[in-house]
Amino acid sequence: MVDSAQGLRAGATPLAVRMRPRSLDEVAGQRHLLTPGSPLVALAADRTGESGAVSVILWGPPGTGKTTLAQAIARSSGRKFVELSAVTAGVRDVRQVMEAARADRDLYGVSTVLFLDEIHRFTKAQQDALLPGVENGWVILVAATTENPSFSVISPLLSRSLLLTLETLDDDDLALLVDRAVVDPRGLGGRVELAPEARAAIVRLASGDARRALTALEAASTSAISEASTDASGDTGEVDDEGADGSGVEADGSPLPVITPEVVARAVDRALLRYDRDGDEHYDVISAFIKSVRGSDVDAALHYLARMIEAGEDPRFIARRIIVLASEDIGMADPTALGVAVAAADAVQYIGMPEGRIPLAQAVVHLATAPKSNAAYLGIDAALADVRAGRAGRVPKHLRDAHYPGAKRLGHGKGYAYPHDDPIGVVPQQYLPDPLRGAVYYSPTEHGNEREVSSRLAKLRRIVRGER
Repeated sequence: MVDSAQGLRAGATPLAVRMRPRSLDEVAGQRHLLTPGSPLVALAADRTGESGAVSVILWGPPGTGKTTLAQAIARSSGRKFVELSAVTAGVRDVRQVMEAARADRDLYGVSTVLFLDEIHRFTKAQQDALLPGVENGWVILVAATTENPSFSVISPLLSRSLLLTLETLDDDDLALLVDRAVVDPRGLGGRVELAPEARAAIVRLASGDARRALTALEAASTSAISEASTDASGDTGEVDDEGADGSGVEADGSPLPVITPEVVARAVDRALLRYDRDGDEHYDVISAFIKSVRGSDVDAALHYLARMIEAGEDPRFIARRIIVLASEDIGMADPTALGVAVAAADAVQYIGMPEGRIPLAQAVVHLATAPKSNAAYLGIDAALADVRAGRAGRVPKHLRDAHYPGAKRLGHGKGYAYPHDDPIGVVPQQYLPDPLRGAVYYSPTEHGNEREVSSRLAKLRRIVRGER
């Protein structure tokens, strides 16, 4: 057992490691995977190693319990447990495990559970080396990944394994873990008092990540103890090795150090947002941002903008997406939106971050609150579809270039009506090729500026197409 006083001192095993559950009963969250008879429960309950357990891939964000589940299964099961990390292991290591597992099965009747952390870091060749052992039952693979297995795990391995998705821990789960760590002898051993507001702050900062919650708690407890020892006259700052009795006082009668919200704020700089710039969360957040702007929810749009900024997303990437939004989802409903978006991108390029967040926010507010229309976007896509399908035709002769020698002899420009010579500036004239006469690509909405455009466009089409 880890000495709890030592656990509060620098260099000790991290609190998150000390508090790792010893059995599935201690696991917080993931109830959908731990129901009676579920594959994980069956795997942990089988102490004989004789049941036909299936390999599993655990997919979920960091801090949701992938390693915890694997180790809890190892402690509960009668199988041999081998752990590899894809960061350090190679094909040779995998093959050695497979050979040893086959020998253990054939000679001693012992099956092996291979826990492979961060399988998404394995190359295709390394993952191929796992296939014989999984297919022939030499090992039961329990693999963990934070990346979407559909993109990071080879298909043959996926088809031979059961994919289990872990969910982000909710606030109740995190609160349970924090409370347990405060009193458990493996954790803080009751040597600090946690104020309810500080507990709520730690849960909020953790963003569903158990490891982050326990790391924040440990940092806050160290700060609280340090501040208490500094305030106490004549105190050496050492933690009393005698256990606390839960009365809110040390063994010598002095009050326990208290973790307050202020202590948490000083110990933990910011909530480390769950955001992987190269992974699923990157795409999920930008998708939510785009859909929030399109849906005119300015508060949600600013929230996702803040998440991207705080996570260190490239502001140029954000600015490019805002420019696309201005034309794709707003377009002619508010023609100024594109100018605002481009100006914001220029401003970010000119002044940099963190000040660049201000023009970005202004552009996002403008776009989110602007009337919406995707008519221009749909119009160009419809026109492109016709062109790609071969529906084009020759340019009408009166529209062709007539400036080069011999062009007029070919009839180029003959009969062209110059609009500026007409009193209203619009003349009846065919502009589309013959096969596309009467085609309509742009259909304005009745939103914002497009309401006026719609009325004007109807008149323009009647004149140009000779329908007046």
